[in-house]
Amino acid sequence: MNIRRLGIALCLFLLTPAVHAQDEGRAELERVEVTGSRIRQANVEGLNPVQSISRQDLERSGLRNIGDFLQQLTVSGSTINTRFNSSGNFGFPPDGTGVGAGATYADIHFLGPKRVLVLVDGIRWVNDSSGSGIGAATDLNTIPMAMVDRIEILKDGASAIYGSDAIAGVINIITRKDFEGLGVDAYYGAYDEGDGETASADIIYGLASERASMFVSLSHFDQREVSAADREQSFFPVPGTGVTQGSSGTPQGRFIFLNPDDAGGLCPENVCNLTTPQGSSFPGGIPSFPDDFIPFSDEERFNFAPFNMVLTPSRRTSFFSQMNVEVADNLEFYLRGLYNYRRSVNRAAPEPIFLGSDAGTGGLGDLVSIDATNPYNPFGFTLESGVNFFLLGRRPLEGGPRIFEQDVNTFYAGAGLRGMFMVGENTWHWDVNAADSRSRADQTTYGSYNIRRIANAVGPLADCEADPACVPLNLFGGVGSITQDMLEYIQPVLHDLSENRLRIYSANITADLMDLPAGPLAFAAGVERRDLSGFYRPDALVVAGESNGVPSTATSGSYEVDEVYVETVVPLLAGVAGVQQLDLSIAGRWFDYSTFGSDSTYKLGIMWRPTDQWLVRASTAEGFRAPGIGELFGSAARFDAQLNDPCSGNVTANCTALGVPDGYEQINPQISITTGGNPDLVPEQSDSLMFGVVYSPEWAVGRDWVNRLDFELTWYEHDISDSIQAIDAQLQLNECVASGDPDSPFCQGITRTPTGQISSFANRLTNIGGVKTSGFDFNIRYASPDFGWGNFTIDWYNSFLDEYEEELLGQRNNIEGRERADRSWPEFQSNVLTTFYVGSWNFGWTMRYIDAVMEECTYAEFGLCSHPASGENELDATLYNDLFATYNFGGGRLSVTLGVNNALDEDPPICLSCSLNGYDASTYDLPGRFYYLRASWRP
Repeated sequence: MNIRRLGIALCLFLLTPAVHAQDEGRAELERVEVTGSRIRQANVEGLNPVQSISRQDLERSGLRNIGDFLQQLTVSGSTINTRFNSSGNFGFPPDGTGVGAGATYADIHFLGPKRVLVLVDGIRWVNDSSGSGIGAATDLNTIPMAMVDRIEILKDGASAIYGSDAIAGVINIITRKDFEGLGVDAYYGAYDEGDGETASADIIYGLASERASMFVSLSHFDQREVSAADREQSFFPVPGTGVTQGSSGTPQGRFIFLNPDDAGGLCPENVCNLTTPQGSSFPGGIPSFPDDFIPFSDEERFNFAPFNMVLTPSRRTSFFSQMNVEVADNLEFYLRGLYNYRRSVNRAAPEPIFLGSDAGTGGLGDLVSIDATNPYNPFGFTLESGVNFFLLGRRPLEGGPRIFEQDVNTFYAGAGLRGMFMVGENTWHWDVNAADSRSRADQTTYGSYNIRRIANAVGPLADCEADPACVPLNLFGGVGSITQDMLEYIQPVLHDLSENRLRIYSANITADLMDLPAGPLAFAAGVERRDLSGFYRPDALVVAGESNGVPSTATSGSYEVDEVYVETVVPLLAGVAGVQQLDLSIAGRWFDYSTFGSDSTYKLGIMWRPTDQWLVRASTAEGFRAPGIGELFGSAARFDAQLNDPCSGNVTANCTALGVPDGYEQINPQISITTGGNPDLVPEQSDSLMFGVVYSPEWAVGRDWVNRLDFELTWYEHDISDSIQAIDAQLQLNECVASGDPDSPFCQGITRTPTGQISSFANRLTNIGGVKTSGFDFNIRYASPDFGWGNFTIDWYNSFLDEYEEELLGQRNNIEGRERADRSWPEFQSNVLTTFYVGSWNFGWTMRYIDAVMEECTYAEFGLCSHPASGENELDATLYNDLFATYNFGGGRLSVTLGVNNALDEDPPICLSCSLNGYDASTYDLPGRFYYLRASWRP
């Protein structure tokens, strides 16, 4: 254990107020219905490490999305949210599931959202659709906060209880049921810069009679954008960082070709690497060669940052309803339904056009030639791809930024019967249910280009004139030289559609089978059938390979799974010296998938309560995660990654062995990666261990400063094999160059042109290796007695990451304490939540601490690396402070809250390796204070 981190944690706790108060005795451990078991019996409480989040906890955060709240927990790893401007060149990540644009996921212990199972009232929720793939994780933006009563997080593997995806744990969202009357909630907030305005309104209504109840919620949420141009932070790492100071696709253009002579010294050894001066204009839009050209340098690169967004706009409207009717004694019928509509937008800089053999697009752009008869060709000869033409990089500002609009519709309908009956003196509880859910996304893209039409517009003039719609294209005249007529010919509007559907049928039963000396022998059993299907239908232009952006083909697939589970809790000892209670839990699940066959998992757990003040628990479990539809059936597609070629400017012997010539410089860091699903994938397998202790000290009893004091320590270890993933592209490239062997497994799929430029990069999914991680969570919960003036509570949560090791192709990499690929693995995270209750006032103060992490840094020559000797940069530790004050009118029926998140205006640390906006949006808050006002009326 790192002593520094323990010291930081202690300081955070000591910053909260110290108090003394009168003794009101020691409170018992809070008893809740625990997620993680199907058995309806009180003596399983405490068996599993469950963190319960109340409705009050959600409201005190000042956040209006449950996904944003869950991402701030210390047990959370970094993952996508609406701060991640995730469309554009991200395209299709190497898991076949789309970019998740506009979505918000949840993670537990850094194992990724696909290894976290999300339930609503114990029933699986449908995975997301993004418009660019078939998702394999749940978008929490499809679940409105208005319908949530509490959230239970099981921080333990639970595949034997719930089936696939529960390797890291389970998030069970419990909906509101016991609510009567009309409630209204209104919220407005904005950043101190005056942007990012967020407004929401909820109307909830409930009624209840002796035999029936109903709950209805109607919600609307509207989050406005924050432009990268309005945050200085987002301009990093653009200024002064060599290749990454901007793109070689510039408004004035970059042109690399062979010339018969050196053009007056502009083209040494007949190789031209030219541009035109920024802001220049030319008669007829045609520069004169060589007089109007200058050598291209890094100073000419394009700063794309101001066009991005650091907070994406998102608008959602949701309707949720459920009812419960007692149709007979001990027989209840329930029905629930949800409709959620989301309109979200991502924005990227105007799309660059890259042509020529070294463009590296993996598509038609690599083959385009610019004919001598094109009226705007200033060179007087044909630029023929692969012969004398290597690259044209032109970013038409005239076409405007790329806009990606997602319209996502989520439907859910579920119904069931539940009841109970007696067998002898034992009560048997049962339920049967069915649910049908669907997420459907339509993504519309503006600002892209038709590469086939571009090829026609720059090709032989006769070919262009043969097409009545064709207008010759000027790629050489700088800003303003591309006219509206030219744009109308080459600029399409693209429509992509994706859908995920999940149908579930299940039946469960639980009872006490018999009384044993230490208590009742309890069991649960059940069956479940799941039908999963999905499709992705890209625009016809994309399928044809004619789009300038990211090519892909249509994907569809389905599979079914049948499962049976049994769970039992065996009381071993009770009421003897040193054993107040000792229970053993056993669970097993058998499943049959139409895609890969049958298998089973198990879980063993033990709970020992030696005295009132101690509880000890431990478990061992097998887990699995079945590959999703996109992972199995995803067709070949492409995403663009920002990669730094280690051979650029440093052609070592290893680079020479890989075919890189002397003097090689990487032209474009944006490399196209070919990806896709794999029908031969097998499920991930995992072995999980958990050991935990809960301590409610007797020495606190009778003290005058405590009403409740609980300590909780949970250690975990997950060992995952057959991990489904593709190698991180930058890691693969680094390892390929380090090997210097073209036959190395890391070099497979990477090809280069004769000039050394990377021309293709295959990166498909496979069961590539494994993940091993371990750590522990340490929490303290304290409540004071009433001092007369009021009371307060302190909840202190800490998560320590001891190890996170990835195995890829036989190589092991430890990434705890690292930043990589827009994700971080901090070794320590801590939250301290303090709430004061003073008459009609509530005051809250939350401190959120994220430990420092290290990233690889290739910018030592620019003085940007904090550790230049090791080629690393440190992202400093970050501490956020959130404050709120609430006043309750009329006995609490009306409450008004004023709050500020990030009250001390803490900026996120600069990230030099992150893809956009200079910081890791999956880990840190957006720069700036966020103020909000909230009013709530309760019956």
